[in-house]
Amino acid sequence: MTLMEKLIKYLLLFSGILSLNIAFGQIKSDNSTIIMANKYYETREFNKAAPLFKELHSTTGNIYYFRTYIQCLAEMQSFEQAENEIKKEIRRTKNQYPELYIQYGYILQLQKRSEEAGEQFEEAIRLTPPNKNLILNTANYFLQWREYEKAEKILLKGQKTLPNENFSLDLAQVHLLLRNYSRLMEELLDAVKISEETLPRVQSMLSSALYLDIDNGLRDEFRKILIKRIQAEPEGTGYNRLLIWFYLQEKQFPAALRQAIALDRRTGTESPQILSFAQMALNNNSYEDASAAYGYILSKGRNNPYFHQAVFYKMQADYLNFTRNDPGNKEKARQLAANFEENLSLLGYSAMTLQLVKAYAHLRSFYLKESEKAIAVLEKGLKIPGLKAEEWGDLKTELADVYINADDPWEATLLYAQVIDANKENALGDEVKLKKAKLGYYMGNFNWAKAQLDVLKASTSKLTANDAMELALFISNNSGQDSTQAALTRFARADLLFFKNKDSLALLTLDSIQSMFTFDLLGDDILYRKAKIEVRRNNYLQAITLLEEIVRNFSWDLLADDALFMMGEIWQYQLRDNAKAAEAYRKILFDYSGSIYVSEARKRYRELSSDRQENTGIQEQQENKVGHGTTDAGS
Repeated sequence: MTLMEKLIKYLLLFSGILSLNIAFGQIKSDNSTIIMANKYYETREFNKAAPLFKELHSTTGNIYYFRTYIQCLAEMQSFEQAENEIKKEIRRTKNQYPELYIQYGYILQLQKRSEEAGEQFEEAIRLTPPNKNLILNTANYFLQWREYEKAEKILLKGQKTLPNENFSLDLAQVHLLLRNYSRLMEELLDAVKISEETLPRVQSMLSSALYLDIDNGLRDEFRKILIKRIQAEPEGTGYNRLLIWFYLQEKQFPAALRQAIALDRRTGTESPQILSFAQMALNNNSYEDASAAYGYILSKGRNNPYFHQAVFYKMQADYLNFTRNDPGNKEKARQLAANFEENLSLLGYSAMTLQLVKAYAHLRSFYLKESEKAIAVLEKGLKIPGLKAEEWGDLKTELADVYINADDPWEATLLYAQVIDANKENALGDEVKLKKAKLGYYMGNFNWAKAQLDVLKASTSKLTANDAMELALFISNNSGQDSTQAALTRFARADLLFFKNKDSLALLTLDSIQSMFTFDLLGDDILYRKAKIEVRRNNYLQAITLLEEIVRNFSWDLLADDALFMMGEIWQYQLRDNAKAAEAYRKILFDYSGSIYVSEARKRYRELSSDRQENTGIQEQQENKVGHGTTDAGS
């Protein structure tokens, strides 16, 4: 290589490095400008942000920077300058960007020059070529400036000029913002008709619309339109799936199950959806509906892959249905026990069936008064190989409870101690310490029980800590008024009877306290315990009466907020009166702001409230979100 060739090579290499350095410096400079421009824009210093965005647009050609530059000018009311800049950009780009005309129209709108603005919007629509992505881009620009009618117009143009393309979901989004719910529903159903893959987006938009439906008129209209479509086009399945979803949103579980079974008989593929539905019903305390769904899966025979799963959860649903809704029915209890025996023989005693083992033992001891059989079931469960400390401890804790029910508190104390020793590093250890302290309370060892409870008030489990604090405070408050602690001893006996499911005897014991002792310190506690018993007996209105008496006569005492929260739950979940439930939760928020229930009460009150102002706020949030573009194509 000659000297001249080497010199040329080095010059080329140097110029390449120099170019890279210049480019790197430009990128670094642009990044700094972007950061500074955005900072000024966010702090509304538009006079400082505007020149920076103009510079960024000049160096990059990015239309986003030009759009933000015009927005800055609009905020400063520099309308003439904004118009001139847009006209200049239109000439430079030779009418390539319909968005520029939309921006022009927006600036004219701000000056109340509506007719001229409309002409610019129409020009944007005219210039948009028949291409789906470009049409969606223009629609997005209209949405950004909240020109919803124009967005609808360009989408309808696309629908007409491109008959093979689907604009239903995009039109539905516009109708949602226009609150044109009838058209919204028709477009959504058209989308489902074309493709079932649109169901998730359809359901999302319907949820938004139904949330704003204060008087339920939209729900009724949608149900009628959907059923009419199903009747007119019975061969499809998308509408049926949408109807099932709708019934589930309304928590109409029987209707949802009927539709799901009918669909499964057509397709034979709905078992996973029916299982999902059953779990939702179970979570919403609709135990009979959950049991019926699992029962349908079982009817398909033992060869179906979900058979054993359905056996397990149907037993759970049936047990919960019995304990919550018919706990005094001995005949049902015996039939349920027989089902447990049969299904545990089928599924086997294993770590997977521990919850069934525990429930079966509880049924035998606490509902059929067969503690010896319950002990045998739990001891068999404890022999399952490979149990973890918590699993073993969970069964052993139930065994201790059974021994309390069998009037052997000393054996129960020993078992609790074993569980505590084996579970020092997890929540179960503290839960069982609480049970052991409660046992001391039941037996009248109040000072010892309170000492244990005082330690548990620092538990990492919020529920355990709150329960410990409540019982410790109760013992402390009611020990000083009666030196013999006779009333407290009777109350503890009533609590033990309640623990044993001996509700009638518990009520008699509570009544005896009121008749034997003249001081009224336990008045609200007696009413509260009676309310709990009536809830377990499904006497919900009687429970409400007792709780209202607490709020009325003991509003200053510790249980008033507990009473209100229990009232809210009864109205919400048992009596299904959301207005009265909301009122109970609202009273906690306003009258007992220091209550431990405030956070949950606020959450439930918001869910139940149909306040129009809140719904309007949600609508505005949706509009803002869509204003930044939610259709398929990007800007």
